[in-house]
Amino acid sequence: MTLKSERMNLGNGVNLNLIKTDKFKSNLLSYYFMRPLSKDEVTKNALLPLVLKRGTDEYTTNLEIQRKLEENYGANLSIAINKRGEKHVLRFTIETVNGGYVGDRDYIYDVIDLLNSIIYNPVLEKGFFKKDYVEQEKENLKRRIEGRINDKRSYALDRCIEEMCKNEKFSIYPLGNINDLEYINEDVLYSHYQDVIRSSPIEIFYVGEYDEKLVEYIKDTKNIKRDNVLNIPREQIISSVSTKNMISEELDVNQGKLVLGYRTGIPYEDRLYNGLVLASDILGGGPNSKLFRNVREKESLAYYISTSVLKYKSIMLIDGGIEFDNFEKTIDIVKEQIEDIKKGNFTDEDIQISKKSIKSSTESIKDSIFLISEFFFSQSLSGDNRSLNQILADLDGVTKEEIKEAMSKVALDTIYFMKNSEKGDK
Repeated sequence: MTLKSERMNLGNGVNLNLIKTDKFKSNLLSYYFMRPLSKDEVTKNALLPLVLKRGTDEYTTNLEIQRKLEENYGANLSIAINKRGEKHVLRFTIETVNGGYVGDRDYIYDVIDLLNSIIYNPVLEKGFFKKDYVEQEKENLKRRIEGRINDKRSYALDRCIEEMCKNEKFSIYPLGNINDLEYINEDVLYSHYQDVIRSSPIEIFYVGEYDEKLVEYIKDTKNIKRDNVLNIPREQIISSVSTKNMISEELDVNQGKLVLGYRTGIPYEDRLYNGLVLASDILGGGPNSKLFRNVREKESLAYYISTSVLKYKSIMLIDGGIEFDNFEKTIDIVKEQIEDIKKGNFTDEDIQISKKSIKSSTESIKDSIFLISEFFFSQSLSGDNRSLNQILADLDGVTKEEIKEAMSKVALDTIYFMKNSEKGDK
């Protein structure tokens, strides 16, 4: 299956992206509203999906929305907020069965109307969001923010990023902070949402089967009020490290969480970016990686250890679960393995295994209608016009020298360690 996106500008910062495929029994429509990641609005943005799910002018409760979704052959609705580099993205997605399978091709217009109603006609009270809904969802958001600490591995990664990028927008936690909630009410939130609708760059993605009539229906944006569309800049990329950070936190944990944050200085547009992705995978991408073999299997220092590259910020993170006393030795071996890759001490088989693993993961995008939408959205964010097949071919073409060169640019910036206060003083 060859996937390609037909992209058309609808004016005023709105683009429609059409990906035609008959592989799935469903169709998917997504709206992505992009905002700058900022402390001023992050909490309000995070609250919006929760409030918007509660009702529309026609379906005034979440229960009524769910009933309407059921009437439309069990359509699936999701509204979410995510951090993409230094952008905050509000996503509305609805997936519904292809009308050809239920003998009702026109019902999709009803589904589109429902999604548009959720976005553009939320349930109001006295001209603002419903007070009860806002107050209830503020409590829910508060509990979600408080609950972030329950997933210790995820929390450790977040904390490393927060400390490493504390002077950059990327450090902002995407669900906001609890202190902001007291200043948000139905008036403030609704006014902010009006600004989101008016000024956010919007990317619309439709994946599935379609004809001209459907395209024209989706293109109909005449009811959207737009002005002063934001120009959201490319993320700041820092390549040099002036001061290494060493952060430790004491929590009630039985296992240490170690995260090493590296600056790479290799943006996704750079010729070495694919080399960086492969270098990261050879280092800590799976059971064949150098870290897994040497830190976990040979030295038995870690319960888990892996590496990842954060595309939009050009950061490489290594995270592991270790015994508290293994802190220094683990770091020493991680550094040794990185030096090994810089010197070219890895085999052609290592390269081929990593290429196969990354290509397999990339190709699996074709098996999910949602991941197809996410893939092309990511491509639009990065201004990358390559097809999936071109991306796979480019990965295949990466040489050993490029992997070495990419790894030679990484520099350790921040060490984060979560420990138990009763288990040591590292």
